Amino acid sequence: MVVPVIDFSKLDGAERAETMAQIADGCENWGFFQLVNHGIPLELLDRVKKVCSESYRLREAAFRSSEPVQTLERLVEAERRGEAVAPVDDMDWEDIFYLHDDNQWPSDPPAFKETMREYRAELKKLAERVMEAMDENLGLDKGRMKAAFTGEGLHAPFFGTKVSHYPPCPRPDLITGLRAHTDAGGVHPAVPGRQGGRPRGAQGRRV
Repeated sequence: MVVPVIDFSKLDGAERAETMAQIADGCENWGFFQLVNHGIPLELLDRVKKVCSESYRLREAAFRSSEPVQTLERLVEAERRGEAVAPVDDMDWEDIFYLHDDNQWPSDPPAFKETMREYRAELKKLAERVMEAMDENLGLDKGRMKAAFTGEGLHAPFFGTKVSHYPPCPRPDLITGLRAHTDAGGVHPAVPGRQGGRPRGAQGRRV
């Protein structure tokens, strides 16, 4: 499978019509696509990856006492006793946290909060530009989709950032990793991180 890759910088140039068609195809036939030259500074993305990786390094001990790890340890111990064990298919082998405007963020490393605030601001601007392209492709007035997520401007849209980390699982035959799922919300820009992690933003209507 080849994921559609769209050069977002061409949206403002001579190849705008072709780029809009690529976005339409990604929405209609794929449901997702990868943006390059999206305008978020690479220096900022490097800082995001750095602070997120460091944050998860500091959380390693907590993950070792998490439910997925404890579940796997129980399965392995049962296997050692000669008992029949079945793979777990209703659990994700991941360590995650969510960033909202009004919840508690990790305080370590020290640069985490400042970096992620800056990143979320850029991510929100990008999501709004993507929605404007979708408006145009659908023949809607500019800002129509954003208005739908804000109750016609009555409230701010829900905007959350999920930061995910997927530590290596020593027995993927017993816990398969990430379950099949669909994401809630409207627009989900995602940026891959180092060591199997990614911070991503989701913008949608607050419910």
